[in-house]
Amino acid sequence: MTKIKILFVCMGNICRSPTAEGVFRQQIADAGMSDRVEIDSAGTHDYHVGSPPDNRTRLAALQRGYDLSNLRGRQVELKDFQEFDYILVMDGANLAELDRICPAQHRHKVNLFMEFSCGEKREVPDPYYGGSKGFENVLNMLEDGASGLLTRISVEPNKTE
Repeated sequence: MTKIKILFVCMGNICRSPTAEGVFRQQIADAGMSDRVEIDSAGTHDYHVGSPPDNRTRLAALQRGYDLSNLRGRQVELKDFQEFDYILVMDGANLAELDRICPAQHRHKVNLFMEFSCGEKREVPDPYYGGSKGFENVLNMLEDGASGLLTRISVEPNKTE
């Protein structure tokens, strides 16, 4: 059995996408599905390669029980389009950037993350230049989207090699 592989993507990989990774990793563990799913995050830009998530991001996540301390920023690589089953992007600008570099045969894997949410918003706003309420809002949105994604992959058959 091979794992379902999911990549969360934002611009710098220090706020939204590592938070999505942490939230979803916890939901997968709580559902007893850690052996079925591989999760990672990346940025469309190389601004923060090797850096931990933003301190405000880590603090907001930790207050809800998500530990992001082991995560480090990285940039999306061409091989990601082949390796991941889902490439879930936080907003339209970063979706456009991935569309620009994604090989045509893998385009179906790239979507907005919030397409899995119950809410009406389709983009996760970047909290980087805002206050603490922005990080809380992002967490609310990511928890909602992660729940929808979990429901979706729960019904997918186990992959076989």
